Amino acid sequence: MSNLLSSVIELGLINALTVLALFVSYRVLDICDLSTDGCFTLGGAVGAVVAISFGPCLSLLAAVGAGMLCGLVTSLLQTKLGVNSLLAGIAVNTALYSVNIAVMKGSALINLNKVTTVFSLTRQALINTPLAGCQTIIVALITVILAVAFLNFFLRTRLGLALRATGDNHQMVENSSIDPHRMKIIGLIISGGLTALSGCLLAQSQKSVNIDIGSGILTVALASLLIGRIFFPRGKLIVQLVGSVAGSLLFRFIYALALKLNMPAYMLKLVSSSIVLLAISLPYLQTQYPLFIRRLRQNRRA
Repeated sequence: MSNLLSSVIELGLINALTVLALFVSYRVLDICDLSTDGCFTLGGAVGAVVAISFGPCLSLLAAVGAGMLCGLVTSLLQTKLGVNSLLAGIAVNTALYSVNIAVMKGSALINLNKVTTVFSLTRQALINTPLAGCQTIIVALITVILAVAFLNFFLRTRLGLALRATGDNHQMVENSSIDPHRMKIIGLIISGGLTALSGCLLAQSQKSVNIDIGSGILTVALASLLIGRIFFPRGKLIVQLVGSVAGSLLFRFIYALALKLNMPAYMLKLVSSSIVLLAISLPYLQTQYPLFIRRLRQNRRA
């Protein structure tokens, strides 16, 4: 049971970075970025290649830089070429498959068993301490705390408020002499950086990266974001950010529970999609429930 809980926390915290990325693109900017899967894999691939050649610490920076570049390309397609956000995401995600293979030097798998990672460095630093063996949770938790602190600070600045206003009312922002295209570019760059960082950490924690490591991560992150929104529907910005992280942990717990019930592996994608649909439709069902009860009473009287 302790191993299961530890795995849930580790994966939940690592995926929370992608959830925070979607918080910026989906909740703040109201853009559904479909390049997330490819960007996640890009972060893992770039991080693995750089970790092999230059060390684990530089690999994190390289992964973030690659993710930011991916976000920049996606945003430029939308703002400079007038491509629909969904089509831009699909195009970038498709192109990233070839890019990721090229980054991995034509291979679909990179093994990191003999490579020093940020987790192995942390494990060495924690030897003979009560926290020995918790290196994955510690690194992931510190990274998530830094990401939450950064977003909480940035989204309160003048630039961050303009970014939030762009998602709330695009026309008002345009009339206020704020360039909404510039805000989209900034938001998607931040989102891409966080997504790639998440992929890099997952690859190093698993000691390998394959071309399909990001498959379905958009659904997982979206489900986690919506779960967090259900339990933290309102509140200050920091509460919403923490709620997104909590949603990631809760989703991973539900996922682990499905595995514990011996659910076939091929059914897990259905579980993820069902959670997304339920989370999306729940607010609507809540508003329709009183009307349903009223009609039911009227039918009984008739």
